[in-house]
Amino acid sequence: MKKIYRSRKNKMIAGICGAASEMLNVDPTLVRLGFVLIMLITGLIPILLTYLIGWIIIPYKDEAE
Repeated sequence: MKKIYRSRKNKMIAGICGAASEMLNVDPTLVRLGFVLIMLITGLIPILLTYLIGWIIIPYKDEAE
C-alpha cells in the first residue's frame, strides 16, 4: 500500500495536490484543476477543511523517514 507524503518540488501551497499527482503519475495542474472543480461543486468549506487537515497531518517524505 502506498503512503501519501506532501511534495516539496510540486508545491503551490502545502504540496498535497503535487503529491497526489506524483502518486497518480499525472500533471499536477490537472489535479489542482480537479480539486478546484470539486470545491466548486461541493462547496468551499468541506474541501477547504479537508485540505487544511491534510496539511496538518500529512508529513513531507523526508520527515517521515
